[in-house]
Amino acid sequence: MTPNTILLTLAALCLLAWVLRLRTTIHRLRHPQHSQHSQDLRALAAARSERDGLLNAFPDAFLIADAQGRVQHCNQGAKCLLGPVPLIGRTVLEVLRDARLAAPYLACRNTGEPSAEHILLPAEATPGRYLEPGSGDSVWLVDAAPLPQTGAAPHIRILLRDLSAGHQLEQIRKDFVANASHELRTPITLVDGYLETLLDAPEMLDDRPSALRILGIMRKHTERITRIIEDMLLISRIESGDASMQRMEEFSLSDCVCDIVDRLESLIRAQNATLAIQLHDPAIALYGDRFYWTQILFNLIENALKQNPTPGLRVTVHSAACNDGLRLAVIDNGIGIPAADLPFIFKRFYRVEKHHSQNQIKGTGLGLSIVKRAIEAHRGSITCQSAPGVRTSFEITLPRQAPPA
Repeated sequence: MTPNTILLTLAALCLLAWVLRLRTTIHRLRHPQHSQHSQDLRALAAARSERDGLLNAFPDAFLIADAQGRVQHCNQGAKCLLGPVPLIGRTVLEVLRDARLAAPYLACRNTGEPSAEHILLPAEATPGRYLEPGSGDSVWLVDAAPLPQTGAAPHIRILLRDLSAGHQLEQIRKDFVANASHELRTPITLVDGYLETLLDAPEMLDDRPSALRILGIMRKHTERITRIIEDMLLISRIESGDASMQRMEEFSLSDCVCDIVDRLESLIRAQNATLAIQLHDPAIALYGDRFYWTQILFNLIENALKQNPTPGLRVTVHSAACNDGLRLAVIDNGIGIPAADLPFIFKRFYRVEKHHSQNQIKGTGLGLSIVKRAIEAHRGSITCQSAPGVRTSFEITLPRQAPPA
């Protein structure tokens, strides 16, 4: 039994218990000899309060419709999603505003049996949402089931649950798997091809220039494979939330940045780029996981270089003291990030579409997500501002942290 099924079953049982309790109270109100009238009124009010509390605890939209199809009750989730127009007394079709969402309800009313469907809606038909850049189709679970009524046609309870976030993440993951599979297949095929060539013609190893060229190509592609795998493993480690996996220590920020510059030297030179280091205090030390911080700064600097292959790029690593901590920034004067993409760049697998040449170096879509998660693991935050073609700045704010005494 899935969590969704368990939740719906519990909701149905609670509603059934409330209906039975309500019936008993109404019966006693109609036959005052069984109890005092005022006590029954209080019991009725308590039952309704209990029902409201139960349904408002659900994050999903919850409706109860009578035999004529008019809404008799709705929870706060329904009001937020389907409002602001009052829902009580309106028909289910009027409230849901889309025949596709109402289909399970109509099936339940016509057959007397529970009905549930996953429904895909285009963005413009999505209830309760303002369209945002990048917003797409939405997916909804609509579940309808009868609530028994003595001597009358049953009421029907309707649940609407927005599954869009999971759907979109799954779609992004599928796209990522397809891209990663392609990106892994290409270097693996090339490395395998060169190995086969060397095995078939080992005398090529005697030609030093040719051998070095082949080995250099193989090394480049194996590094690409390693980077894709490392990105995937690192973000899984960060998102595990296990603080014991962090190796906290005090280390020199200047030394950390210099190590990164050494690793990226060949790329900087190949692109005729300039990397400037402007630390407000050359002796500044950070307390944290040095491996994480190396990945943070490496990803930000490498991202600037790879997204701007045109010669002449200038990248600056800047630091400044702030009120209760430290502010770090990685700034470049490259092509920038479109405003429509800025809200999404730290999402896992999200990749900004660029229109570079076919030789553009593609990323996995994990780098900036890793950066954000690693910074948050150190109780910091990161923001990005970009004026395309002028200046792009990733700014990190860190609280003051000191090693334990």
